Amino acid sequence: MTLTPPEFPDLPVRPVLGEIGDKLDSDGTAVLVAPPGTGKTTLVPLALAERGLRVVVAEPRRLATRAAATRMAELLGEKVGDRVGYAVRGERRSAPSTRVEVVTSGLLVRRLQSDPELAGVDAVILDECHERHLDADLLLALLLDARDGLRPDLRVLAASATVASDQLAELLGEQQPAPVVHAHGRSHPVETHHVAPLRKEPVEATVARAVRTALDEQHGDVLAFLPGAGEIARTRERLADETDVDVLPLHGRLPTREQDAALRPRTRRRVVLATAVAESSLTVPGVRAVVDSGLSRVSRVDHRRGLSGLVTIRTSLAVAEQRAGRAGREGPGHAYRCWPAHEHSTLVRYPEPEIRTADLTRLALELACWGTPDGSALRWWDAPPEGPLVAGHEVLTALGALDGNGEITERGRRMSGLGLHPRLSRALLDGSAWTGRRTAAEVVALLDDDTLAQDTELATALRKLRDGGNGSQRWRREVRRMEAMVPTTSSPPDPGDDALVVALAHPERLARRRAPRSRVYLMSGGTAVELPRSEVREDPSGMPTSEGLAGSEWLALAVAERDPSRVHGFVRLAARADQRLAEQAAPGMLAVNEDIAWHEGDVRARTVRRLGAITLSEKKLENPPAGAVRDALLEGLRSEGLELLHWDTEARQLRQRLAFLRGVFGEPWPSTAEDDLLAAAETWLEPELSNARTRADLERIDAGQALRRLLPWPEAGRLDELAPERIEVPSGSRVRVDYDTEQPALPVRLQEVFGWTSVPTVADGRVSVLMRLLDPAGRPAAVTGDLTSFWNNGYHQVRAELRGQYLKHPWPDDPWAASPSRPGRGR
Repeated sequence: MTLTPPEFPDLPVRPVLGEIGDKLDSDGTAVLVAPPGTGKTTLVPLALAERGLRVVVAEPRRLATRAAATRMAELLGEKVGDRVGYAVRGERRSAPSTRVEVVTSGLLVRRLQSDPELAGVDAVILDECHERHLDADLLLALLLDARDGLRPDLRVLAASATVASDQLAELLGEQQPAPVVHAHGRSHPVETHHVAPLRKEPVEATVARAVRTALDEQHGDVLAFLPGAGEIARTRERLADETDVDVLPLHGRLPTREQDAALRPRTRRRVVLATAVAESSLTVPGVRAVVDSGLSRVSRVDHRRGLSGLVTIRTSLAVAEQRAGRAGREGPGHAYRCWPAHEHSTLVRYPEPEIRTADLTRLALELACWGTPDGSALRWWDAPPEGPLVAGHEVLTALGALDGNGEITERGRRMSGLGLHPRLSRALLDGSAWTGRRTAAEVVALLDDDTLAQDTELATALRKLRDGGNGSQRWRREVRRMEAMVPTTSSPPDPGDDALVVALAHPERLARRRAPRSRVYLMSGGTAVELPRSEVREDPSGMPTSEGLAGSEWLALAVAERDPSRVHGFVRLAARADQRLAEQAAPGMLAVNEDIAWHEGDVRARTVRRLGAITLSEKKLENPPAGAVRDALLEGLRSEGLELLHWDTEARQLRQRLAFLRGVFGEPWPSTAEDDLLAAAETWLEPELSNARTRADLERIDAGQALRRLLPWPEAGRLDELAPERIEVPSGSRVRVDYDTEQPALPVRLQEVFGWTSVPTVADGRVSVLMRLLDPAGRPAAVTGDLTSFWNNGYHQVRAELRGQYLKHPWPDDPWAASPSRPGRGR
């Protein structure tokens, strides 16, 4: 290297370059904490190379990878590919003379898998560790394992702008924590402003308003952070009337030349609208004002539904500070935050590690290739959660990448070597054999970068790419690369169906329309998804036609996402399919079962042929197994309740009497609560339940007779004594006791209890019966638990109110001396 340390640009990291090299020489690992703009991404690799080391720098993003290599080559006065090179998937610029190579984290994982010793590499720098991408966390764990075994001399430097340095130092250290080197930035002061969103204002409107404020109040360029490409496009439209500035997008979907254009200085003032790619590793020259939407877009997986989705979340404090710091790189700056000032303290401190929220199928494959399928042999910053990792193993086993013991197969190693998600590797390998290499490569290249698809129908998206539409150059390059990775066959097949390749990647997303004219489809994995209305074609009379995706009974879903605001998932990209294709692509999901269950109010028994959760055909099962029918009847009782049985008056009162005794004495008297009776149904409903076959049979079961099987012995002999069904009153009538109340009650006509001095008791005298006194028509007249008090006081008021209405019935002045009379008898 001709550039020596004293000639390095005067950036804040320069004074500690020697210390970094010395710590790596003595300890082998170190942590560098340096704010944005200190030169850690460019000067540290060059300084290590000056010490005679061959250095590999791992960056989390392709854009940052190319930008870092370009900047270092410029410092050396060379072209990229000489002593400083880079490599991203499908593109590499390096030479035998290359001393510093910048690569993506995922690509370096691939190199480690093929060469665990990393021959020819002396030092690895893990840049921007704080972003906690899945590939970066895995790479760190594998590098530490390689150091522990094959390469104890390999130097590893973890560099970050904001990081929990103590925890990282503990992880990197062996006997003691790794040394931590701090490079204190000389960033210029950044003044913070808050531009709170107006009521119901979309984020792009708030950002556009903040950008205009920054343009009016400050000088220099403006860098605005938005969650995604869609918001960038809409914000750009709102700023279209800003004729004196250039408004440029910057995100990962853009072609390389457009990304580079946003990073190069211009003579005109500019506004750069960027996603998270501009948070770190990149310097956007000329920026003096930053507008922060306060939002980030991250991937989340719903493991229960089998769907993933991009979710917009609030940024962390660390990210907000890092974004604001971009305004102070070249001079005093200003940061405009699009949220109220009082909400700033509510932000979480650091971003959530991707390993906690992502699909771990690809990680599971890498771990199996490394020889530790569960990852337990590795040192992790955050260990992969067990549930998602097990789910990943199940997918790999179904794809043939793992054997029954969870060990990697030869097919699995081949899939891993393709550098794709295992599902896409399977689609490329098997799809090439069935549909031809070109068809498989075209579809997989689109699935691997589905942002290229601007249409919901896969065939339309592919046609536009083949015709040179937006992103076609990048897509064609990937198609050629993927074709080259699959060996030719002696007898190549005829061009096949695009949908078959999609189904090979995602057999659980084969979907069948739920009902005619419906936009809702049921996936074989069991989740319902909905097509956008734009996919429904109608004839002049307004009836749906067979055109468009909604005209197909079957779909192969390439991209289906969840949205918490929707009942169903929604389809972003799909291909028309049919049942034959579905059975061809997913034979492992085909099954024929006897289905005996409670369905729509009765037992349904049938033989069903299914593809996962999708019913292909069914026929009635004439003689279903008795045990399965019994289980279905129990299911019916649990879903519709015990009212399915026959409950007469005596049965209902028996249930109430038992509940009363349970409340007074406890065990062994049984509980008659609904849940408890259902739980014990197999005990007290036999043998009636075993002899039943339909709902009608349940409705004929005498619940009272069955309920008596729960009576405890010998206590059952005292049932009528402790909780009598009826009580005899002075008139000679035997009146039914009402136990369906907190206190047992005796509803009796007042004339039948003349002369009765005390209320009866039940439960061995423990509980008094509440007297519910009725008028001659059977309507409530009085309620009392003290008859003596009633005859002396309350009776006279009742008598005064009712005797004029019931002239034929006795209303004596002295109820103590009156003779009781039964209903229907007059004076």
